Amino acid sequence: MKAAMRIEMKIILKAMVVVLMSAGVVSGIGSEAGAATKMVTDPTVVTKASWGNTAFGDTVDIYTLRNAEVTAQVTTYGARLVSVRTADKTGKVADVVLGYDNLAAYLADNKTHFGGVVGRYGNRIAKGKFSIDGHDYQIPPNNNGNALHGGPVGFDVLLWTATQVPDGVEMTLVSPDGDMGFPGTLTATVKYTLHGRALRLDYSAKSDKPTVVNLTNHAYFNLHGDDVGTVLDQKLTLNAERYTPVDAGLIPTGELALVAGTPLDFRKSTVIGERINADNAQLKLAGGYDFNWVLNGGKAGELHEAAKVVDPVSGRTLTVTTTEPGVQFYTGNFLDGTFTVRAGVVYSQHKGFCLETQHFPDSPNHENFPSTLLKPGVVRHSTTVFTFGVE
Repeated sequence: MKAAMRIEMKIILKAMVVVLMSAGVVSGIGSEAGAATKMVTDPTVVTKASWGNTAFGDTVDIYTLRNAEVTAQVTTYGARLVSVRTADKTGKVADVVLGYDNLAAYLADNKTHFGGVVGRYGNRIAKGKFSIDGHDYQIPPNNNGNALHGGPVGFDVLLWTATQVPDGVEMTLVSPDGDMGFPGTLTATVKYTLHGRALRLDYSAKSDKPTVVNLTNHAYFNLHGDDVGTVLDQKLTLNAERYTPVDAGLIPTGELALVAGTPLDFRKSTVIGERINADNAQLKLAGGYDFNWVLNGGKAGELHEAAKVVDPVSGRTLTVTTTEPGVQFYTGNFLDGTFTVRAGVVYSQHKGFCLETQHFPDSPNHENFPSTLLKPGVVRHSTTVFTFGVE
């Protein structure tokens, strides 16, 4: 009788432990139990704070997305990714995104596009000119006679409207007809959500007139931490057999060239700085890496791997998956040491790298490139995921 009672009590106690674990009260009972509890007790918490005002007096907010693995910050000014803090293989936490710790510094910086959602057309359009249905359009040139990232007043310097959503925040911007010369009233959204170690960006755009659109994020990463060294000793893999060669203005020639046998071949993990100073005409034009790679495979609208970066020192990794057909790999060639940021750190050349998932530069002027034309009644969707790991 006593033995039967003891067995019954054990069953009841085990049931109580399961209930308490599911409620997040008990943790660490075996590795599997601990992992299960962690999933329950460590959701992404989203908080909002005022971050200051623009020159016009408009309030700018900053949102913090935090869980046990990653903390990310996003601001309504330019829908910018301000910060991503994550641990290395020893547990030391650092910020792996370049940027400032205050709004005033972002407002004063009209060169770097740190963390911004650039548009209406990310990357370059030759001479700022394109045509749709026989109508010619002119974007004000702002980069060596070409239009870069939407012209002099791109989306990354405008104030977006934010709505908190589960695990993140959704930003919305309405760009009026004729904004920077682009046709049509365009409504753009980008939703940032954080799930474990994965920061997901979901973009959408719609217009009431035919227009062109190419939205991307211009975050600079340094897996050492933004205050340590350059990115030249980090190792990159790009899932691409071809790239789009450029002319002296960094405008694509229209060719889809093979990377094989060139310093642009990152199909196998390669140290970023190993060939950056090679005797190569394309590298000399750009002063380092600043090219669009044509991503391999993947069905339209489905996520596929674009890139992976590994820091052998800290053990941090970054894996980029996207639905986009291209990625611009940029090594901070124009960071010139004039940018003083967090804790007095100076960002000099090659302090960070960008992996800007995108349609190709100057696509409106190349029929053989994937189209960036957006027609009324159609909603353009794309997704990019940045996953931070350790190995």
